[in-house]
Amino acid sequence: MSVPHTFRKILPSDLPDNFFSRIGDDWMLITAQNTQGEINTMTASWGCAGILWNKPVAICFIRPQRHTFGIVEDADTLTLSFFPAGEQREALRYCGTKSGRDGDKFAATGLTVARAENGTPFVDEANLVLVCRKLYADDLKENCFIDPEMLKHYAAKDYHRFYICEIQQVLVKEA
Repeated sequence: MSVPHTFRKILPSDLPDNFFSRIGDDWMLITAQNTQGEINTMTASWGCAGILWNKPVAICFIRPQRHTFGIVEDADTLTLSFFPAGEQREALRYCGTKSGRDGDKFAATGLTVARAENGTPFVDEANLVLVCRKLYADDLKENCFIDPEMLKHYAAKDYHRFYICEIQQVLVKEA
């Protein structure tokens, strides 16, 4: 068992990162725990961050067939864990292609669960963690797509649910 790393809190407005690269190129892990105590994580390469309702928010997207979907639905909070470019790529790939229904992703990848101050699980090997509280959720709807070209991402009509989450804490790994 590894020793948990030390993180320092910063304000969301102090984030130095380019989220286009962090999310789209480097990927992130969405992690949550349901009321039964089950923790799961999944890889995501779609998402965004900004200001909404005068709050710093992150928006993440989860397809309904993903095991993490039910866990996030049951949880009030979740975390978004980011890694240095190129690091943990195999673990991220595994967490994006294997289901938590079939086994413990943390055990399979060697990733470690850590906890934010509010108890929400995150991945200790990350170098940046957004601790988030869900504010709003809705499903993407076929009739709301203005550009029908985007429907190519939904051949099975398995439209993502999106979660708008208040960023309650930003944790940056100490060097």
